[in-house]
Amino acid sequence: MSTEIITIGGGCFWCTEAVMQRVKGVTKVESGYSGGLAPGHPTYREVCSGLTGHAEVVRVTFENEEISLNDLLTVFMTLHDPTQLNGQGADLGTQYRSVIYYHSDAQLTTAEEVFLELKNCFDAPIVTELSPAAPFYSAEPDHHDYYNQNSQAGYCRAIIQPKITKLRSKYVDRFVE
Repeated sequence: MSTEIITIGGGCFWCTEAVMQRVKGVTKVESGYSGGLAPGHPTYREVCSGLTGHAEVVRVTFENEEISLNDLLTVFMTLHDPTQLNGQGADLGTQYRSVIYYHSDAQLTTAEEVFLELKNCFDAPIVTELSPAAPFYSAEPDHHDYYNQNSQAGYCRAIIQPKITKLRSKYVDRFVE
């Protein structure tokens, strides 16, 4: 099968990673940082300060014969709030912005089509940033596979688990445990 990579951010990368890991056709999800202006490899602490300009993102590798980019982005856009500027829920700041870093013109076109398809599903305009892929910096090891290793932690139970539950119920045909 042919694989493709898309880089997306929908708030805290722990949430986005946990959801994408459970989407049928996704073969790899890596948490990291992208879109900043500060030179060098940023740290979690630096990104959380909001001063580097980076967003918390995940780099998603998927089998495009198993799941189309359109379907993958639809799942992504409906499992976070793409109408909230620079944050998700209580996580506020540009590092938590909703963003799609596209890796080709075809990915840009698909993302724009998804925006059009979903624009009437929300009570406010979609503010998800669409930008060309920028350098991706892998997050520190303790941020990888976070939910799977810490599912009983308070944040995981209160914030991430409801997103997984929504994925399971809304996209039963796309869900894998």
